[in-house]
Amino acid sequence: MQRVHVMNMTKGKPLPLLAVFAFPLLIGNLFQQAYMLADSAIVGRLLGAGALAAVGSTGSISFLFFSLCNGISSGGGVVTAQYFGADKPEMVKRTIVNSAYVLLSISLVTGSLSFALVPTVLAWMGTPADILPDAITYMRITCASMPMVALYNYSSSIQRALGDSRTPLYFLIFSCFVNIGLDLLFVGPLHMGVFGAALATALSQLLAGAGSLLYAVRFNDYFRISRRLFAFSPRIARETLRLGLPMAMQWSLIAISTSSLQSFVNRFGTTAVAAYTATSRIDQLVQQPFGSLSMALASYCGQNYGAGLHSRIRLGFKDSMLAMAVISILMTLVMQLFGQSIVGMFVAEEEVRLLGGTALRITSLFYLFLGTIYVTRGVLNGVGDAFFSFLNGIVEMAGRIGLPYLLVLLPGIGVWSIWLTAGLTWMLSSLICVFRYFQWIRRLMHRTGTA
Repeated sequence: MQRVHVMNMTKGKPLPLLAVFAFPLLIGNLFQQAYMLADSAIVGRLLGAGALAAVGSTGSISFLFFSLCNGISSGGGVVTAQYFGADKPEMVKRTIVNSAYVLLSISLVTGSLSFALVPTVLAWMGTPADILPDAITYMRITCASMPMVALYNYSSSIQRALGDSRTPLYFLIFSCFVNIGLDLLFVGPLHMGVFGAALATALSQLLAGAGSLLYAVRFNDYFRISRRLFAFSPRIARETLRLGLPMAMQWSLIAISTSSLQSFVNRFGTTAVAAYTATSRIDQLVQQPFGSLSMALASYCGQNYGAGLHSRIRLGFKDSMLAMAVISILMTLVMQLFGQSIVGMFVAEEEVRLLGGTALRITSLFYLFLGTIYVTRGVLNGVGDAFFSFLNGIVEMAGRIGLPYLLVLLPGIGVWSIWLTAGLTWMLSSLICVFRYFQWIRRLMHRTGTA
């Protein structure tokens, strides 16, 4: 078989491999964040802080509704990487087919249910009355686009598992420019408001997913699948769900906790919601180097675990922690020095800019802990540690739900409890992640008799 658009990461020094693989992921993640940044900047500048708050108030609940699809696509990617590392091409192809069956079914059901539940959930979260209609509109279009988003997540997860981090990038860059153009058209001259911003993102995601998948079918031999391999395999479906559902539960629990935190934020009014929206977008952007490294580690560790090369997993973890520490320090310095100016890119209101700038100085002090979460998560997801995903979700949920109501009781904390909660939750979760990693290492050494 001629193998194109793949990368075997079972040989070579880990850090150069991870860097080469992660760089396109980083560029892709930055462009993917540009979807949200374009929505926020264009909506905030053209429609005002109220519309920005409406878009931002849906972020955590969107994450909740999309968690199941994201988890299943990641589970399919891990199974694919392990079969690829074990050099079982037919099983790779069967996994590509069966993970698509599972993900398509789940995205259709979840999208329909979430569309119906949007008004109830946003009202339960205490979304301010002045932004509730726009929030419902934006969220419903987002839910309707769930199969489109799932298509891109599926395609990119499988291709990353095979070592191809570039193909999804090319289509994502193209669709990002389309998204920005449609944002400007729909929100500006066509006066479609937040509905237009959501529709622009949905159409752009569809282009990215369809284009990436069609290109893979044309140029990647693993996607050229004979008819007999299209048969449904209960075994592969179960394995995809075994790994994907805990990841989905992890992200769902995190999403529930961020939804709870959003409802806490809503208590402080529209200015606080707008500042929280802006800082959340910025923190999401900051997380992209960590997220790219984590996705690279998941593919790297999946391949090496499938090949039985456990020492390379440990070496990859050590190298990644060092790289992450350097990135964390640099980004902390940027936020300490330029936080207010960065927030000013999203909103013109001085009160929001000042509040958000101080908030970024708070959260940036915890970036090292945030990076640690991503590194350990990438390793443990790659080796198929399903329980870790659930454990990590429980810890983050406990932090975001419990901490704000405790912190707000302290004298002088007030609105700052919002961002202190984020940082302290990262710190708590990172400690649990590191503990779980070393627990897994000890078990692996005991099982294999290695030192």
